Amino acid sequence: MNTLNKTKNIINKFNIRANKRYGQNFLVDNDILENIVEVSDITNKDLVIEIGPGLGNLTEYILERAGYTLLVEIDNKMIDVLNDRFKNKSNYTLINQDILKVNIDEIVNKIQKENNIKFNKVKVVANLPYYITTPIIFKLLEDENVIDDIIVMVQKEVAQRMVAKPNSKDYGILTLMVNYFSNAKIEVIVPNSSFIPQPDVTSAVITLNKTRKYNVNNEKLFFELIHKAFAQRRKKMINSLESNKFNNMSKNDIENLFVKCNLDLNTRAEQLDILDFINIINNID
Repeated sequence: MNTLNKTKNIINKFNIRANKRYGQNFLVDNDILENIVEVSDITNKDLVIEIGPGLGNLTEYILERAGYTLLVEIDNKMIDVLNDRFKNKSNYTLINQDILKVNIDEIVNKIQKENNIKFNKVKVVANLPYYITTPIIFKLLEDENVIDDIIVMVQKEVAQRMVAKPNSKDYGILTLMVNYFSNAKIEVIVPNSSFIPQPDVTSAVITLNKTRKYNVNNEKLFFELIHKAFAQRRKKMINSLESNKFNNMSKNDIENLFVKCNLDLNTRAEQLDILDFINIINNID
């Protein structure tokens, strides 16, 4: 039975409707599901975290390949569906929580200890709820040390922002944060016809391979710089930093810092690449 028919049967059996509050759209395209697990390169030595498994269409593919799977689902109605659908599987843990409140490091370490195993890689593979994509991405990149790779479906426009280049309208805070913590690549473009109900937007699968490739003297200040530089992106960056009280520096101090970094005083944030932002931080006394 193909995924579309399975989905219709589950919806009828459990009398379920997609919950707009949680941004639910059920992925029913078998080719796309297979593409996601292929680009994820899941092996039986990996632990996979799926955020928002919903009816379990992607979960079914993941469970066939992963050594173990952690499912994090916020919607109470989906818990019964998932437990029923995968009642014959033992290689997963299902928790009914908001992913933004979950300590992934703690849970993964507990799973490894209980199963007396050290997984080769910990991967996030998920169709993310679009209304909170950015907070989830930031959490996975910044807070969770055990995660190696992130393979997620997001709105196409968000994926484009993640891989944008300087001097483009898509370039901004998300671009720089993703670049700082990972190597990003758009893998698959997904039409809205791949879902029921159909969303209004096109989607994309993007891989974020986590890595630390930059040296910055003060990471916290670096993040502050990025956020305040783009707070008023149409302004000259110096003015944006001054009006948003970056590091409590005066305009004169900021101008001197730009001179020290060989930057034009009329520069806007979107004109600088990540090395320029790091150079600014590393030149603050």
